[in-house]
Amino acid sequence: MSVAAIGILGVVLLLVLIFARVPIAIALAASGLLGYAALDGWPTALKMFGTVPFQLASAYSLSVVPLFILMGAVAARANMATELFQAANAVFSGMRGALANATIGACALFGAICGSSIATAATFSRVAIPEMRRHGYDPAFAAGAVASAGTLDVLIPPSVLLAIYAIVAEQSLPKLYAAAFIPGFVLAGLYVLAVFAVAWRRPQWVPKVAAMQLGQRLRAAVGMWKLGVLFIFAVFGIYLGWFSPTEAAAVAAFVAIVIAFGTGAMGWRGLVEAIFETVQTTASLFFIVAGAFIFSRFIVLTRVPTELANWAEHMALAPVWILLGVAALYVLLGTFLDEVSTILITVPVTLPLILGIGYDGIWFGIFVTVMCTIGLISPPTGMTVFVIQAQHPDIPVARIYRGTLPFLAADFVLVGILIQWPALVSWLPRVLGM
Repeated sequence: MSVAAIGILGVVLLLVLIFARVPIAIALAASGLLGYAALDGWPTALKMFGTVPFQLASAYSLSVVPLFILMGAVAARANMATELFQAANAVFSGMRGALANATIGACALFGAICGSSIATAATFSRVAIPEMRRHGYDPAFAAGAVASAGTLDVLIPPSVLLAIYAIVAEQSLPKLYAAAFIPGFVLAGLYVLAVFAVAWRRPQWVPKVAAMQLGQRLRAAVGMWKLGVLFIFAVFGIYLGWFSPTEAAAVAAFVAIVIAFGTGAMGWRGLVEAIFETVQTTASLFFIVAGAFIFSRFIVLTRVPTELANWAEHMALAPVWILLGVAALYVLLGTFLDEVSTILITVPVTLPLILGIGYDGIWFGIFVTVMCTIGLISPPTGMTVFVIQAQHPDIPVARIYRGTLPFLAADFVLVGILIQWPALVSWLPRVLGM
């Protein structure tokens, strides 16, 4: 059997195991091990199987992940999400769709201290949806707005997903964070425009809330000081040269704990819960990463990425058609895989193809991350949608998906912008001299 045929069979085996509901980490590791053994023998495959987890566990670059997860877990327990929602609501109050736009603005800002879309969706589901329903919002649209706004954390730094991509693609994490700033806030702006569009077409879904007095607005804005402090340490500290990404994550997590205790928003029990949540999330994430690295070793051995890039060059396809094909692949995978698994499985194959048509790894990281935001709210397994539905079981899943449609349209608009104007990604890193 040829090397290419073994590679294809390995991918098929992986998909079969995933559809058989085998845990992603086990499916990746098993497919990679069996494929590697078929190509290079069991002794070499078993040696690789043993060394990859050890190398990952000892990798300094991965230590940034649990630290940012801890910071987000503490922030969620320190009432920062509620304060951000109140401040954002003060900004938009008086406009039709103020509460929905406040949710989008608060999620975008919360992304700067959390980095987990699931955590953000769960947090704002408790904060924003009851408030929107109390003011007469359509329940499906309210749920769809929160599910979609929660995906902004995937893109806005410090994003855990970008940290994973940086490791897999061997790209600079500070440069990825700088590149993600403008697209992240452009997407938030497109979501705001989507709310205005819905308010224009379906005003009964989006009632108008009375404007706040100036004093109320100022008092609400004061509550954002915690975010400002954490953002300085978590993100600005990297670009000011104070810390490396891992040091910034450690300092920011410590500062979040100090703020939570100092303001009385969290006690020792809350800290223990945040630590346990961090351990559980990190452990499950690292198991998936280890399985993905085993599978990628097999894929590299098959030379499938190289052959795919050579095929695209031989076919003389226009870059835009290759990009659209890759985008379609990510939309398809997003319907049944979570975003971390999607990146870990595909990047070893798709990155060489994208590099071959003239784009760089930083641009592709932002492109892939935007595609993952689409997967998070796409049927049948949009993760943030199911998080919302679990907390609001009276809203059917199908109706929540309907509520996400305006925001899905905004996601695809951003994909088109990135393809048409790749400088949107490269401008800020270039200005910062990175």
